[in-house]
Amino acid sequence: MAVEVIEASDEDRPVVRRLLQFYHYDFSEFDGTDVDTRGEFLHRYFDEYWTEPDRNAYLFRVSGAWAGLALVFTGLPHDVAEFFVMRKYRRRGVGAEAAAQLFARFPGEWTVRQQLTNPAASAFWRKAIPYPYRETVEHSEVVQKFTVPPAPQDTR
Repeated sequence: MAVEVIEASDEDRPVVRRLLQFYHYDFSEFDGTDVDTRGEFLHRYFDEYWTEPDRNAYLFRVSGAWAGLALVFTGLPHDVAEFFVMRKYRRRGVGAEAAAQLFARFPGEWTVRQQLTNPAASAFWRKAIPYPYRETVEHSEVVQKFTVPPAPQDTR
């Protein structure tokens, strides 16, 4: 299954916002968040993904259909702030392929975090991180830290 990871443009902002609703709905099982008075989940730093240089939003596509998203902090260390794959595409390699493509875009130190209350996310990341990692438990999170090497240079 071919996975396309694209950086979300300003025109993609509504798509990211809608997919984040599904993400927050799924995640509310673990963090107890409720919708606001309009029936929507809020995302605290949403607009900053288009205004701050170290925040990037990505969308995943499979056969032209939206399949998920990632919000990534590209400062040091790089950090996966949010990662979501639509249920239809889970357990099909879409998330692992999208994660590998994201990691390859930003060589260097990475951190991935999951809530202790979400063991399925930890199981996913333990399989999806394609590099040796060190795992710790910090406060209420499982944390993996690893290094993505730079891509080999073409010597032709």
